[in-house]
Amino acid sequence: MFSGPMLVVLLVLAVVFIVYMTGKKQMNAFLVLLLAALGVGLLAKNPPPVPVGGQNGLIETIASGFGGTMTNIGIVIVAGTIIGTILEKTGAALVLAQTMLKLFGKKNSPLAMAASGYVVSVPVFCDSGFVILSSLNRALAQSSGISLGVMATALSMGLYATHTMVPPTPGPIAAAGTLGADLGMVIMLGIIASIPATLAGWLYAIKVGPKYPITPKSAVSYEDLIKKFGKLPSVRDSFLPLVVPIVLIALRSVAMFKSNPFGVGLFRDLLVFIGHPIFALLLAVFLAMRLAPKINKEVYGDWVGQAIKDASTALVITGAGGAFGAVLSATGIGSYMGEALASYNLGIFLPFIIAAAIKTAQGSSTVALITTAAILAPLMNSLGLGSEMGRVLVTLAIGAGSMVASHANDSYFWVVSQFSDMDVKTAYRLQTVGSIVTGLVAIIVIAVMAAILL
Repeated sequence: MFSGPMLVVLLVLAVVFIVYMTGKKQMNAFLVLLLAALGVGLLAKNPPPVPVGGQNGLIETIASGFGGTMTNIGIVIVAGTIIGTILEKTGAALVLAQTMLKLFGKKNSPLAMAASGYVVSVPVFCDSGFVILSSLNRALAQSSGISLGVMATALSMGLYATHTMVPPTPGPIAAAGTLGADLGMVIMLGIIASIPATLAGWLYAIKVGPKYPITPKSAVSYEDLIKKFGKLPSVRDSFLPLVVPIVLIALRSVAMFKSNPFGVGLFRDLLVFIGHPIFALLLAVFLAMRLAPKINKEVYGDWVGQAIKDASTALVITGAGGAFGAVLSATGIGSYMGEALASYNLGIFLPFIIAAAIKTAQGSSTVALITTAAILAPLMNSLGLGSEMGRVLVTLAIGAGSMVASHANDSYFWVVSQFSDMDVKTAYRLQTVGSIVTGLVAIIVIAVMAAILL
């Protein structure tokens, strides 16, 4: 049975295995995480290979870890993906961007696109959001004379900030579920932390982007783009599927404060019920369906079916991450590493560093979020971050780390570069360095939050 320093060696080997197999060998993270769970369990011999004296065996631990994670966030991930798909299909995502453009004006197009990315990526994956808004981005670059590199970087960083730190995108939801963090608090503090991060990305774009002038090779005019899309939903209806669940989930979190700000009667119980992430997001699904010109089989059949397919990858990887975390927890590595790391006083920076290392090595922000959360889940109490607020801030710190750094092994890197006419060298200067700047500013903000709230 492994113990003491050998547990750390085992964990390092597991992380290297995960990074190598998902990055170099391109094996699906679902299989890699399950293999890592099996390998760690068999080598550590705790949990035992078969049930002994009432203790779950290795396979039972893997199954319960997978199932427990799905219980917490499975439906939420699917519902969030459905909302994002409907916003994309109906043109509501474009309406959100138009609203930001009107708010900031065409003269401030880079800031408008950064704000658009910030809003759109709350329910929509960052790569999908970039593709959706790329035509608008190109049209604005052409009409304003601003380099497409500036516009693309500003948009990309705005999308990235909320994609990694604000549920209901799958990565932050999965990390929060694995760590047992209050989702409402993650949303509220994630919204706050991602604002300075977005602004940092925008500042980097307008300061560094002009050094790399990129003229759109072809771009539909802004007016023609709107005409091409046809009749768009109203601004109010487009925002409702975003605002309603966020408000309900936030109110639930407030209602559950120990001080009972809403009392202990029926009203509090109502807020706790309707603000549950599952109910709030299912309600938002039906609000999103209202955006379609007609609610027919295409909407509740084809669109929802496509969203479920899109969510399936995130679901199984998240479950596998939960299984890996359950095995790590059973080995007792949490207590040992907590004691070993306490003297280094890394605090909230430890989750950031681990997530950044995994992200840089294998490319996927979602995998970095899930894997880091699984590694840290058994360590929370030992690291002094096991409080309710500690778990929330660790979730955000992991999100900040999962932005660092977007480069050639990241599919988002190629989406941004290919849809913005960037060569690889320019993409490294703008997208990669921009993601580092954005992530570093995010963790500084989160560290300040930790100093105040912990």
